[in-house]
Amino acid sequence: MMTGRFAAFGASVLFSVSGVAQAYAQDAAAAKLDVELNALAPSQKGCMMTFVAENNLQTPINKISFELAFFNDRNAVDRITVLDFRDLPQGKKRVRQFDMPNVKCETVTRILINDTPVCDGPAAGECMKGLVTRSQITVPFEG
Repeated sequence: MMTGRFAAFGASVLFSVSGVAQAYAQDAAAAKLDVELNALAPSQKGCMMTFVAENNLQTPINKISFELAFFNDRNAVDRITVLDFRDLPQGKKRVRQFDMPNVKCETVTRILINDTPVCDGPAAGECMKGLVTRSQITVPFEG
């Protein structure tokens, strides 16, 4: 009888540890930084770019910037620029707009987040590691 009780106890501990590990893995998988290319619209200066960002990392981001590469219709890098997304509080969505001078929206065929030169808050490398990109328009947006 004691063997049965120990076996049941051992199975209970194993399931508990397994559940904790699974919950931790889900939390780690959920720890991400979502950045969406939401719209491109012609402006007087060039092209107004709208992004929606949501910080689902484990800590707030006090300041973040993204280095973006813009590709043209020949699939060549047209320009590289750094955009300041300012702060991204944890669990909050933020809309950020940037008016890109001398850029014609119709010539932008792809945008790539090359790096996060500033990421103040999370541990080093966490912003790029947790980055998830998507596009609501036909222009691909990659990270």
